[in-house]
Amino acid sequence: MGVHASQGQVLSDRERQILQAVIRTYVETAEPAGSRVVARRFELGVSPATVRNAMADLEDKGFLYHPHASAGRIPTDMAYRYYVDTLMRPVLLTAQERRRVRAELRDEEDSGGPLDRLVRRALRVLGLITGELGLAMAPRLDDVILERIEMVRIANGKILLVLTLKNGIVRTVYVDVPVDAPQPMIESVTTVLNERLAGLSLREVRSSLPERLRDATADDEPGKELINIFMQSAGELLNPTPLRAGELVLGQTSVLASQPEFSEGAQLRSLLELTEQRALLQSVLQGRAHEANATITIGSEHTVPQLNPFTLVTSEYRVGNLSGVLGVMGPTRMPYEKVAAIVQYTSLLMGELVEEGTNPSKLDRLGNGE
Repeated sequence: MGVHASQGQVLSDRERQILQAVIRTYVETAEPAGSRVVARRFELGVSPATVRNAMADLEDKGFLYHPHASAGRIPTDMAYRYYVDTLMRPVLLTAQERRRVRAELRDEEDSGGPLDRLVRRALRVLGLITGELGLAMAPRLDDVILERIEMVRIANGKILLVLTLKNGIVRTVYVDVPVDAPQPMIESVTTVLNERLAGLSLREVRSSLPERLRDATADDEPGKELINIFMQSAGELLNPTPLRAGELVLGQTSVLASQPEFSEGAQLRSLLELTEQRALLQSVLQGRAHEANATITIGSEHTVPQLNPFTLVTSEYRVGNLSGVLGVMGPTRMPYEKVAAIVQYTSLLMGELVEEGTNPSKLDRLGNGE
């Protein structure tokens, strides 16, 4: 991550005021901020000349830069970092915004598994409300609890193994059975498997499966063969692969394409090429650390050069004992307070909608900036 502006940089109160005004102006207009506009719009109580001098000082310190053929200035990545670390204050999500997030997350039109649907809804609502590109990492299944094992006879010589996991996740695999397996014997073996394995996490099952089934012998050879087949198929069933094919899930790129930064064909092509590099984006999201608040990485702070034109705002979401990453990617010219609040609220709300016992009022207080 790049050097933070807050390290070794001291700004006067006036410089802080003017830096904040320049950032707000540029975020809202996408145009370089001039001293006259800043002085008039924000009623700073000083002349445009004083603002101009302060902006020149901020440029010397690396917070602003002066585009060619423009009298105004644009914030640097360092300016945005200083803003996020020092000047940014929590904002209130409006009641309408909170209702909209809840309504979108409860939409039942999507197909797929429950958690899969929820992740896609979350990306949709983030794109609609923030105007940025939603992106997420589906949780891995290491810590999810195995609730039930079923063996279903499909035809002679073929059985469907079904693992039902907590939070409505179901994993299935077809296996060939070289022995005749009557239904009573299938039910007997299924009972043994559930007695030994149900209630454990996939990690626990995978690491201790031979020991747990070592003495789980059936009364006949076909039963023993079935247990052996389950153990041979367990690798495919218990491997903590993501919920979807490809761990990275992206929202609609079109929401970003409408922003001024991508009005030129070359910039838009770069954006589209980046969204196609799923392995790169996946590795970036996997490496992010999350604490109580949203994690914000700005421009040149990214270790991946392809992300230098962008800001990533992400939060961890938890559904039971599963966890994943949810957030948005957009240009560095971003309303950071609002975006961070929406990402954080959405990630917390996902857990409430799946897990019973979460107190909705806690989330509403958070959405109100408390």
